[in-house]
Amino acid sequence: MNLQSDDFELFGLQPQFAQDRAVIDERWKQLQRQAHPDRFADQGASAQRLALQWSVRINEAHQRLKDPLRRAAYLCQLRGAAIDAHDNTAMPTEFLVQQIEWREALAQAQGLQALEALAEQTHSQRAQGFEQLAHSLDVTGDVHQAASWVRSLMFMERFSQEVDARIDRVAV
Repeated sequence: MNLQSDDFELFGLQPQFAQDRAVIDERWKQLQRQAHPDRFADQGASAQRLALQWSVRINEAHQRLKDPLRRAAYLCQLRGAAIDAHDNTAMPTEFLVQQIEWREALAQAQGLQALEALAEQTHSQRAQGFEQLAHSLDVTGDVHQAASWVRSLMFMERFSQEVDARIDRVAV
């Protein structure tokens, strides 16, 4: 293992968006067993510190790889298209109009049924966005389009969380 390896190399995975979560989780367990500091107890403090560094590195990689949106952002970064979500907020006009409509719908939503309908609509839109993202990364290799999809999906994710929070408040 090399601390400088990217997450995909570290986990022995192809550097692509489409991944099997069970494989990622199983590989994480294997790597953690190999790097666990207790395995190096008889080799001294420096070996244990190195094992701890490895353990942290493996956990960080696992967090990125297991989350599809974080994995996509990481792939974009590896391929030279950093997401820069805080600095690059440019979105297509069509997307912005949709977001305004969703925000208005959320503000006007009265009752659980209206909120659940909005949640379903955003869930469907997110699913379509992930399909487009996967296509951009794994089929066409259009990393700039993929980065745009990541930024859009990040916004949709936050909005979806807001809708879910409202549903939780109403459902109580």
